[in-house]
Amino acid sequence: MLIEDAIAMLQLHEVPGKAAKMRAYYKVERVYWGLTTPVLDDQARQWRQDLSLADRLQLAAELWASNAHEGRICAAKLLTQARIRPDDNAAWQLLQTWLAEVDCAAICDHLCLAGHRRLSADVTRMDEMAAWPQSPHLWTRRAALAMTLPWAKMRNPNAANLAIRERALGWAAGLAEDPSKIIQQAVAEWVYELSRKSPERAQGFLDAHGHKLRNAARRDASRKLPRPA
Repeated sequence: MLIEDAIAMLQLHEVPGKAAKMRAYYKVERVYWGLTTPVLDDQARQWRQDLSLADRLQLAAELWASNAHEGRICAAKLLTQARIRPDDNAAWQLLQTWLAEVDCAAICDHLCLAGHRRLSADVTRMDEMAAWPQSPHLWTRRAALAMTLPWAKMRNPNAANLAIRERALGWAAGLAEDPSKIIQQAVAEWVYELSRKSPERAQGFLDAHGHKLRNAARRDASRKLPRPA
């Protein structure tokens, strides 16, 4: 599929006036097409069904390269599925390439949803993520927590999933001192989600590392935990 045709298909669904509102909201200088999320969901789902893996990877790369807000989100959605056959390594590599170019939370969130699927398919990819928490790139640091967030939400994790959870908590411990409000919020969200399933472990994390967090992040992280007597 030609990228021009793909963009034209998406732009058929433009909502008048929405692009200007999005530009004002996100405050990032790029093209906005004025599309709703359901439109992107539906079109990405259709392309996942209709296109070969090679064609899908090519289209995703070109949509990302458009630098349009919705183009980048749709690119990530093209790679958001549990199984990519016969081999998902190219998709994983593409996501890592894109991560270095992320510059806003919305695009980061969608990329991390795709990344979580690839990480779940091969958890040894945690090794490739090991340097992310120390990255000078803000959104790469955030992605280290966002891609592993589903492990905080597991109710009865097995031993392998517990090991992943603990590794991610190690990253969160290091990031607790990060001065960025975005990272503080990411750590707080991780610990908060953990507190809903494993309050004892969340409390243990805060006992050991809560002093590193800013007051607002510490409050957010602990809002489901019992208050001290």
